[in-house]
Amino acid sequence: MSMSLRLLAISAAFAFVGAVFASPQSSMTGPAAKTLTPQQQRMSDCNKSATGKKGDDRKTFMSSCLKGQTAATPMAAPTKMTQQQKMTSCNADAKTKALAGADRKTFMSSCLKSAPATP
Repeated sequence: MSMSLRLLAISAAFAFVGAVFASPQSSMTGPAAKTLTPQQQRMSDCNKSATGKKGDDRKTFMSSCLKGQTAATPMAAPTKMTQQQKMTSCNADAKTKALAGADRKTFMSSCLKSAPATP
């Protein structure tokens, strides 16, 4: 019986200590704790500006934005077409030229290897 009373007393003590130490930390989650550092604020702003961008475009934009460059700078540089974009473009060209068989295969091969970068 005395062992269970000791365990009960120890448990109550830990619960009390936990409640005491938890209170000051919970008060820190107020407005003072939400102040962002300049780097965090920049990250937040760049992230908002990057909505709608995906893949390499987003990565390039975020990199330049976090370095403090303007948002227009990364868009000024040409970006490469994705493989799917190349395929769509080359298929459309082959269709307009009415290519079939070996001619189409040769055209598609050369087109996919030399598809120009998009602006």
